[in-house]
Amino acid sequence: MKHSILKKIVDLKKQKKEFAIVTDLKNSNSTVYKLDEDLDEDFIQYKDQIDSFFKSKNNGVIDGTDIFVETYIRPIKVVIVGAVHIAQYLVDFAKSLNFEITIIDPRGYFASEKRFPGINILNKWPDEAFNEIETNSNTALIALTHDPKIDDPALKYAIDKNFYYIGALGSKKTHANRCERLKEAGYSENQINSIFGPIGIKLGGKSAPEIALSIIAQLVSETYKKWLPLRFRAIEGAMKSKNWQSAASLMDSLSRTFGDGEAGTASQDVKLSISIEKQEEA
Repeated sequence: MKHSILKKIVDLKKQKKEFAIVTDLKNSNSTVYKLDEDLDEDFIQYKDQIDSFFKSKNNGVIDGTDIFVETYIRPIKVVIVGAVHIAQYLVDFAKSLNFEITIIDPRGYFASEKRFPGINILNKWPDEAFNEIETNSNTALIALTHDPKIDDPALKYAIDKNFYYIGALGSKKTHANRCERLKEAGYSENQINSIFGPIGIKLGGKSAPEIALSIIAQLVSETYKKWLPLRFRAIEGAMKSKNWQSAASLMDSLSRTFGDGEAGTASQDVKLSISIEKQEEA
């Protein structure tokens, strides 16, 4: 990849701008594309398809071509509804993981700059607050108040907007009552089951920091589940077109991102497959 393209990518990431890297897997020619800029002439014929990938925040190979589109979005937005004690620990974890955080709570004595310094806070009811923030399917919702007047409107909004992660604090009984209210409001069983409730993975802890840790662990797990398959599809596309250089480059990126975990191990398996394919081709 050219130095000028790499520099542009670094600059855009620093500015938290959204962009896409468009690559021809046949010759590894790449360009950086933003919706408000002209597309490189080598890729102009694919503009409509590239725009579709970009707007949907998806990655993949354009059907019938060797053009791979990889979108880079702003840090994943996490909306926390309820500025309770757990939220303070949750914010610390989320900040360290580069999530973009917004707190919604109409109770100003809970949601204050003093308790959450440097965080975007909306002291409004969810119905009103969501009109002021940009959300999409790459947004996560964490509802913590136990109060149906605050949590339920937020959960309904998240379901309607297809948030990739929706979690709500509360006991099994509290969640069962919540599900019944959503059912009465017309939501399907599949939609209701998309809510993680009670929220968090089972660590056994009961203190505020332990509960916050269980929530952030579940959020990170669901985030990887969302993005990892997209990376492997891109690698598969490169391998099908026998562009070993692009496939290896994508695998190196995957290994750096996911380290020695399951994804990192899988990346080593794919690297071996690439090596075998190259030998057979030779």
